[in-house]
Amino acid sequence: MVCFGNMFIELPKAKTREMLRQDQEELDEEINNLRKELRVKVNRLYEAQGKPELKGFNLNPMSAEEMKLINRILEG
Repeated sequence: MVCFGNMFIELPKAKTREMLRQDQEELDEEINNLRKELRVKVNRLYEAQGKPELKGFNLNPMSAEEMKLINRILEG
């Protein structure tokens, strides 16, 4: 069962998983685009105010795979 607005629809599990995966990929892409745009806008704002560029602001979050490797290293 999948909820669309205020309506529940029964769909096959494979179809539901594919829909959720696709939606999540689109959301991740949109989030990444917004983060990139935000960085540019913040840099422009700081430049307009005559302040130096923020250090470390252009860092990217680590992926789940990178986090797993770090945790493995830390656990020993």
